[in-house]
Amino acid sequence: MLDKPAEMFDRDREWGALTRFAADPQPGATLGVVSGRRRQGKSFLLQGLCEQAGGFYWCAQEGTDAESLAFLGEALAQFLDSPAPLRFDDWRTAIDALLALGRDRPLPVVIDEFPYLAKANHALPSIIQAAYGPLRPERHESRTRLLLCGSAMSFMGRILAGDAPLRGRAGLDLVVRPLDHQLAAEFWGIDDPRLALQVGAVLGGTPAYRREFVRNDTPADLADFDDWVVRTVLDPSSPLFREARYLLADEAEINDTALYHSVLAAVATGNNTRSGIAGYIGRKATDIAHPLTVLEDIGLLARETDAFRSNRSHYRIAEPLITFYHAIMRPVWPELERSRDLHRIWQRARKRYASNVLGPHFERVCREWTWHMAPPGLFGDHPNKVAAGTVADPANKTSHELDLVVFGLGEDDSSPLIAIGEAKSNDTIGIGHLERLRRIRTLLTDQQRPGAHNAKLACYSGAGFTDQLHQVAADHDDVLLIGLDEIYIR
Repeated sequence: MLDKPAEMFDRDREWGALTRFAADPQPGATLGVVSGRRRQGKSFLLQGLCEQAGGFYWCAQEGTDAESLAFLGEALAQFLDSPAPLRFDDWRTAIDALLALGRDRPLPVVIDEFPYLAKANHALPSIIQAAYGPLRPERHESRTRLLLCGSAMSFMGRILAGDAPLRGRAGLDLVVRPLDHQLAAEFWGIDDPRLALQVGAVLGGTPAYRREFVRNDTPADLADFDDWVVRTVLDPSSPLFREARYLLADEAEINDTALYHSVLAAVATGNNTRSGIAGYIGRKATDIAHPLTVLEDIGLLARETDAFRSNRSHYRIAEPLITFYHAIMRPVWPELERSRDLHRIWQRARKRYASNVLGPHFERVCREWTWHMAPPGLFGDHPNKVAAGTVADPANKTSHELDLVVFGLGEDDSSPLIAIGEAKSNDTIGIGHLERLRRIRTLLTDQQRPGAHNAKLACYSGAGFTDQLHQVAADHDDVLLIGLDEIYIR
């Protein structure tokens, strides 16, 4: 395996996949696709790969076919130490020239920002398909490992799907995702889990936000967090100030940005069902089907099905900065642009931040930790699915919301309930919270949910637990107390 650049943080899985693909010794050119939202470090990964392997990296720009072919010819001539730029009349000859680079050895060849090229020439994916025909000598005699990369998620998500020309041609389909909460805390150099949670609720795990956008400005401690928010996110001169708007504007699929911002605002303010979103923006539920689909396709919205009601789902924003923008910044945008006292605006928004930003973020982190990071055996069985859920209470004509519902694998592919939980980012959890979980477990047992009578009761808190609850947990092995130290430990 090629050595990972020393300056690259983590990305071991992605680096391993790329290097295995690039160094594959088998004959014949191969094709790979790398995608992911902007600012995740895709280009950094691919540039590092080409530097380590002696490969060819080229980043496309928006332009006409002729201009792009000229730029490619110049870059390729420089790579080959040619005294004059190479000239390509069309993409067929250009792709064959890239295949020729790998005649002697496996060689990574990267076309970054591929959607720009396909936007100018819709036939380009079909041209690459034809170039990779199984009986073509140009492909058979080459070991070029061609990687197409892009941030336009709606386009990249379709490039290998359905009846797309490149369907079945790729040997690699790599999505570069944000860092998880544990890695993000390590990347930011934050040892205090409470501070890591707060920073993650604002900026998530996008690497570029620390290095390029805030120039390694990390809050010194919890006391510095408020000042940090003001100077890095709310300051109109900061690159982060308009970043949430740019993330939406980058997507070619979105024409009516006002509608899409309204949909995101609805979700950010707690109207996260289809009917709730429609009511918030004053449209019929059928009218928002397309915007919801597009926002899912580009990775800004995620749809999550209720643990107990398969016909009920809710939406959450997948990028914390967009949640922060719509919950905190957009309602007071003109004031932010002109105010001399940003601290005053932030203090007014603090309560809304706790309920609409920090709370939902903490719940998501708890679900992710439970599903993928919890110690083996903590829940008795390995979690096979973790979701939020709604439990009907017919006798009292009401229902109960659960932040976490944990299913195990069980036997015969069944999914028994192994835990239910409540997550509070700012509240100290006590006996009252535990009793609520016990009542819900009794309801689920009465409803004959498999495994319900043995389900553990999990309390997740960002602010701690009462002494009385600690004593109860010590005496009852079905009660789990999970704090930030456990959630952030690696």
